[in-house]
Amino acid sequence: MAYKITEDCIGCGVCAGNCPVEAITEGTPYVIDESACIDCGACAANCPVGAPVEA
Repeated sequence: MAYKITEDCIGCGVCAGNCPVEAITEGTPYVIDESACIDCGACAANCPVGAPVEA
């Protein structure tokens, strides 16, 4: 199951910088490509506001 980024996103980019497969792109909120996401949780583990959640 892939992750998605909720509206809690503050646009800091920490999630994108920690994604090992570069599945996250800038937006409001940031967006995770579900087909590229490997469900590793790196985005969620490093987000200061807990915006990435399992979809």
